[in-house]
Amino acid sequence: MGLIVSIILIIVALALAFFLVQMAGLLALVGIIIGGVLVGFGVHFVPVGGAPAAMGQAPGIATGVAMLAAGAGLAGLFGGAWAAPLGFPLALAGGAIGGGLLMAITCTMVNVVYIFGMGIPAASGKVDKDPITGDTFPEYKSQGTEGHGLPFISWVGGVVGGALGGLGGTLIYLELLEVYQAQMPALFGASVEQIAPIAVSLAGVFAIGMFLMNAVLAAYNITGTIEGPHDPKFKRFPRAIIAAAAASAVAGIFAIGLLELLGVF
Repeated sequence: MGLIVSIILIIVALALAFFLVQMAGLLALVGIIIGGVLVGFGVHFVPVGGAPAAMGQAPGIATGVAMLAAGAGLAGLFGGAWAAPLGFPLALAGGAIGGGLLMAITCTMVNVVYIFGMGIPAASGKVDKDPITGDTFPEYKSQGTEGHGLPFISWVGGVVGGALGGLGGTLIYLELLEVYQAQMPALFGASVEQIAPIAVSLAGVFAIGMFLMNAVLAAYNITGTIEGPHDPKFKRFPRAIIAAAAASAVAGIFAIGLLELLGVF
């Protein structure tokens, strides 16, 4: 039933986008949906340990899913927005690099604190061997814990998740920016240069909001901590993709239809 409702919401939102802004609106909403799905999917790669990780009783970064994803997403959005004047492909690359770089630095410093500050070796509680390096974990895992530190597979997952989140958030921003730059000059009777600050601000606000929305949906799907792509919870991502697509479609149509609402009043 949930899947059927989600599909109906997406179809209705796409139809409304075409009705409001013709093909440009339809294509923009498709991009927004793809961006939201990338965010929701990417969050599942990020190693989140929450409070147990702070006490060395679980692998991952000692913070919440949505907060950590938001940090990576904002870094990606800043990178993508900075590169927007250079063209669509470079802007997307800038967003992905920004999100991935933030997570690479974060994961590295987390392990520095764990290993050199707390004397905790990296050991997964979900698998016995790192799928990438082949390092084994049982002999390093402390009794009474679910593992600790940040294994290499979790580090890689964090970078991949950050890159996907930054890419998705930047895609949402660019699609909204394109719609606003095309519609606002006629709406306000101004040039593209004059409405640029408003278009950039609106696109940025909506992109950040949609990123947080999809990150929170993914957090509900994960329910607590996750080590990365090797964690059994990672297999739950199809549900998050469906939810992210439906939520992004509904939020996207409001963001696109805002201009029509302004035109009425």
